[in-house]
Amino acid sequence: MVILLVQLVDGVAFLYSLVIVARAFLPLIGADTTNPVIRFIFDITEPILAPLRRFTVVGMWDLSPMAALILLMVVRQLLAYALGGLR
Repeated sequence: MVILLVQLVDGVAFLYSLVIVARAFLPLIGADTTNPVIRFIFDITEPILAPLRRFTVVGMWDLSPMAALILLMVVRQLLAYALGGLR
């Protein structure tokens, strides 16, 4: 049971990481923000990126996606360790 929970949390965190990476590249390719899929990506990532943005903007560079990915990696490792040390 614990293994399934760890795998589920790890899978969700991995998918969320992919969405954050996609979000980071969308402005670079000029994605249309009125597209419902693009809007959905922005809507689900903004709750994590907005608070990080206060600390991670350096000049014109927004490093909040990188900070969020690092934070997700740490949380994944801590959660896996706490739920059974399976890593």
